Formats: sequence, C-alpha cells, structure tokens
Amino acid sequence: MAGKVFRSHVQLTRAQARKILDGAFAKAREADMEPLTVVVLDGGGHIVAGEREDGCAPLRFPVAQGKAFASLGNGAASGVVGARNAERPAFLASVAAASGGHFIPVPGGVLILDDEQCVIGAVGVSGASSTEDEGSAIAGIESAGLGWGLEPT
Repeated sequence: MAGKVFRSHVQLTRAQARKILDGAFAKAREADMEPLTVVVLDGGGHIVAGEREDGCAPLRFPVAQGKAFASLGNGAASGVVGARNAERPAFLASVAAASGGHFIPVPGGVLILDDEQCVIGAVGVSGASSTEDEGSAIAGIESAGLGWGLEPT
C-alpha cells in the first residue's frame, strides 16, 4: 500500500464546479440558446469540470477553456481584456503565444470570486453569442452561490 501524501488546499470544489455547469446550461436552455460548452478552471488554471451539450462543434471546448484562461490570467473578464487591448493587437498576439494558444480575449470568460473578492477560478462558455456566453457563465457562478467579477472596481 502506498504511503499518505499531503493534499493541496482546495478553494473551488468539484461540487461547486458541477453547480456552475448545471446553472450555465439551465440558463441556456431557458433562453433557447445554441448548445454550449462550459469549462471551469481553478485558481491555478487547471480544469475542475468541463462539459458540452449535445450538438456542440469540436472547437467549443478549447475556446471555452481559452476564454476562462484569458480571464484568469489577466484578472478581468475575457471580454474586458479584449476591449481594453483592442488597439494593441501585438500585445494580444504576444499573450496568446505566451499562453500556448490558451488565450481567447472575447466575452464568455468570467472570474469566480470568494467572499473576500479574491479570484478562486474562472468559467469559460462557448457556443452562443458572446453576450449569451457571458450571461450563462454568470448564471452558473450565481447558481453555485459564488461571486463573479468582470473587471476590478
């Protein structure tokens, strides 16, 4: 039998991530959106949960993950990152290269915040319009009883 190992501190649980997925999908079905893919990352950028609805195209998963990673890596929603840097295409291209292509600066990636307004993860959604993707991400976070942030105040 293998010996015990030290466990990592968990700030975003698998159960919370599942609630985020379910809440985002519920919002999409309620609004009759196109099929979505939702990816939930922890504060280190690792996938906690990810799922696609039937009918999603194959690139939806990496796009959703890239939106979440853009948000997490920059401390603001993915759409905010893109808008802030619209006049800086070289910067956006450099960040995309530095992230190994895991950087999609369009709406749909939203930060997950704890009670102290600290980032504990991010959600990325792809499949509908960018506005609908972002709204589904927010609905998912809220359904898990967590806070969300688009940009710092």
